[in-house]
Amino acid sequence: MATNVVSHRILTVFWSAILAFLITAFATQVWTGLALSNLKTHPAVPWSVIVMAIVLGSMWKYLAGEWWPRRTSEVRHRCLRANRVPVQVFGWAVLADLLSIVALAGYWIVLFRLVKTPANPLPDLSKYPSWTASLIVVMSSISAPLSEEAGFRGYCQVVLEREFRAPLAIVMSSILFMLMHLNYGLFFPKVLVYFLVGVTFGVTAYLTNSILPGIAAHFLGDLTFFTLVWPHDATRQIVWEAGTDAWFWIHTIQAILFTVLAILAFHRLARITARPLFQPRSVASSD
Repeated sequence: MATNVVSHRILTVFWSAILAFLITAFATQVWTGLALSNLKTHPAVPWSVIVMAIVLGSMWKYLAGEWWPRRTSEVRHRCLRANRVPVQVFGWAVLADLLSIVALAGYWIVLFRLVKTPANPLPDLSKYPSWTASLIVVMSSISAPLSEEAGFRGYCQVVLEREFRAPLAIVMSSILFMLMHLNYGLFFPKVLVYFLVGVTFGVTAYLTNSILPGIAAHFLGDLTFFTLVWPHDATRQIVWEAGTDAWFWIHTIQAILFTVLAILAFHRLARITARPLFQPRSVASSD
């Protein structure tokens, strides 16, 4: 009996991982192909953004079950977890996520100063029209949150929450989210921050029973990193070689202060939703 339970849980983790990776990889590969093709052929006309918007809209309808029979549609809707939430809940969830993003940006910068880490590769958009470049950055910041929240905090974590308690389900979905980003390299600063990003949005999805607040905050977070953080990673000097400076300590304080603020915001969110993380799984899975 115990062996059957273990086998079932292993299959659950495997299946949830497959769902998350397929959903995210599909959107990533389609957008990469469209953007590269656009820049090579007609860079003055950002047609790839329009096409990708249609692709994302179609993917969303498919995942939400709008093109399926009623019974299947209900199952897919629950798995996507794109539930509307009260304005107060949405506001506190986005606030908690944004505070977390500011903290994570601080951790990212400080860790890059402590551990020698190569920067994430970014396309050089400076030689293209500003209109096209801006829209491509915005679409990149939309495509990733939609697919990753749907894949990891929706389909993946919902499946895991049926078999495991919420904290463990969130940790597992966050590990899978981290593994999805190993194409950027197996470096401690990146691995840690991507895992913490997964935890942040995983907690948000669970407390609100919705991925919608996470999508909004994830979009703002990606846009911030695309424009303010990642472009400067290649020039960050290691503390052990260049010594500390005012900015190093500012970012250290930023990381610590906003971590505390984020925890307080999540605590408030949990009280509003009456959905604490540490509760019996039978209660947590009754939604």
